[in-house]
Amino acid sequence: MASALLLAAAALWLAAAILALGGVLTLSRFALAAGAAAGVAAAVVGLPNASETVTLPGRLAAEVVNFGIAPQGLWLMGFGLVPAIFACSLGSPTAGGGRGWLFGAALSLLGALGVFGLQNGAALLIAWEAMSLGGAIMILADGLGPEGGRPVLFMLALLEAGAVALVLAIALLGLHAGDLQFDRYQAAAPVLSEAAQIGLGVLLLVGFGAKLGLLPFYEWFPGAYGSGSGASGAIMSGVVMNAAYFALARALMSWLPVSPQGAFPVLAILVITVATISAILTILYAFQQDDWRTLLSFSSAENASIAVAALGAAMLFRNERLDDLAGLAWTVALLHLAGHALAKGALFLAADGLRRVTGSYHIAYAGAGRHWFFGVGALLAAMSLAAMPPTSGFVSEWFVFQTVFQGFHVPYLSGRLVLALTGAGLALTVAVALATFVKVVGLGVLSRNRARGASIERPYIGSVGLLGLLTLALGAGMPLWLRALDRATTALFGMQIASRMHDGALLVPLTAKFAFISPSLLVIVMPLLSLLPIALAVATSRRPIRRTPVWYGGLSPDRRRASTTALTFSNAMRTFYSFVYRPTAATERDADAGGYFVTKLSFEHDVAPIFGPLVFQPAVIIVQGLAARLRVLQSGQLNFYLSLIGLLLVLILGLTLF
Repeated sequence: MASALLLAAAALWLAAAILALGGVLTLSRFALAAGAAAGVAAAVVGLPNASETVTLPGRLAAEVVNFGIAPQGLWLMGFGLVPAIFACSLGSPTAGGGRGWLFGAALSLLGALGVFGLQNGAALLIAWEAMSLGGAIMILADGLGPEGGRPVLFMLALLEAGAVALVLAIALLGLHAGDLQFDRYQAAAPVLSEAAQIGLGVLLLVGFGAKLGLLPFYEWFPGAYGSGSGASGAIMSGVVMNAAYFALARALMSWLPVSPQGAFPVLAILVITVATISAILTILYAFQQDDWRTLLSFSSAENASIAVAALGAAMLFRNERLDDLAGLAWTVALLHLAGHALAKGALFLAADGLRRVTGSYHIAYAGAGRHWFFGVGALLAAMSLAAMPPTSGFVSEWFVFQTVFQGFHVPYLSGRLVLALTGAGLALTVAVALATFVKVVGLGVLSRNRARGASIERPYIGSVGLLGLLTLALGAGMPLWLRALDRATTALFGMQIASRMHDGALLVPLTAKFAFISPSLLVIVMPLLSLLPIALAVATSRRPIRRTPVWYGGLSPDRRRASTTALTFSNAMRTFYSFVYRPTAATERDADAGGYFVTKLSFEHDVAPIFGPLVFQPAVIIVQGLAARLRVLQSGQLNFYLSLIGLLLVLILGLTLF
């Protein structure tokens, strides 16, 4: 049944792409949403089992291509496609984002489906490129970037750098396996030397990490996401990011062998270190953004980095034959990305809904709090991303901390130290994430709107509200949801891990003697605790409310000028972490002919990227220099071209002779 639903999803997305090219936009949008719904249904029907493996017609590189999705793939795909249903139904909010956006979305979803299910290296590379190209088409069709297509080209350049690393890794595995079938890779990798295995792992981390936003690749996120719509962001931060993580986890946990017991786990420590630093940097930069899309893009990279840190912990525990802890860390990453997809989809669509009202994606006073269902959904999504109980984000990040706290089981100091520092780094990310989403909700959602007539459209109110409630349902119902992952942990670790992560309504890190929490009970207790402030408000209701303007330097306050903005909210953190941000500010004044009266005052502020000046700009300078030197090859002279052809023929003749 699951395989039939997956086939229906692929057929609907293919039909949506064809209809989009033909200009039948309404049917195309319907086919996209229906395909996403079919994918979710396939996950619901298939779990806790894998989908049936089928052989696709035809051959690729003289090899058969099999298709089948493992239980963890169905889990990530199902939760990633839920916000895609709403995003595809609503479509791009821009006037020019019709045909191109629908085609790009269909191509991206087809590519993600291929990454989840294809069992051949060459087929995986094709699906990976389709997923990247589809995202680029969506962003270009939105056309919301001030720099045109430059951010998309930068995105594609970094993703292609990762694709080159993937080609090398898959070619190396295929060379030793004798073909490109995934089931042969696990037997081929142990043939490699330990140094070659580490190098192979680095190639896989670079290749798949380019789409996940690991350092230094997260620097394409704000430009690309900031040039697209919230609907594009919901797809790219949902099913696309989940597909990239699934591919990385499969490669590192299934393709590469377990290191000999007692050997120093270089690759595992490298993965943990890179992921933790990436999480810290991305959430620090997210806090400084005043655009919904760029802030949420950095947050997506941060959450992907947290999942990769949990994956690195699973590798570290597995190297020490602590399979139960390895399974715990591996499962926690799946829980985290499931909740992230729902919450991030809600906020990206909230950004689109607010843009319909305000005309921009700037985090400012929009008055969305007047729409209570919209406000509740956005608040629950933000609470999840800020790891606030009882949402899914709180559950998964609580599990992450309980996992790294068990580093004392590792027998050597370096492993225990790495996990301890990881816990400290992730604690910093949680604290900054809380401040970040207080800023988003306080300024962008719950604030009063100066334009009283503005109203958010009902489809956006319903979409954001439902996705927000789903984040709450995932967190509160986690003891039930965990059952879907038992078969996955059994297949990979030889034991049922997910069922040991709960004891009735309690969530436990394998044992209640270490720690426990119950978001299911918190859903009941927290409303009861709210009775205390309600009782206090009732008891003091007879006392008159005193209203007075805020202190404004002894001057008569102007509400517009005295209000908190996104810039002032984040200024303290920008000053404290100035060694990371290296903030810049520029002020320009235009005056009249006499220079006495200012007619225009422009203020611009920014934070400097870390890797752009050190890595990417030198690469651009080198490429431009080579292009200038090779420009002579395009001289347009026929004799020169004929001489090049003759030289090429001589070289071919020489190769045949020797």
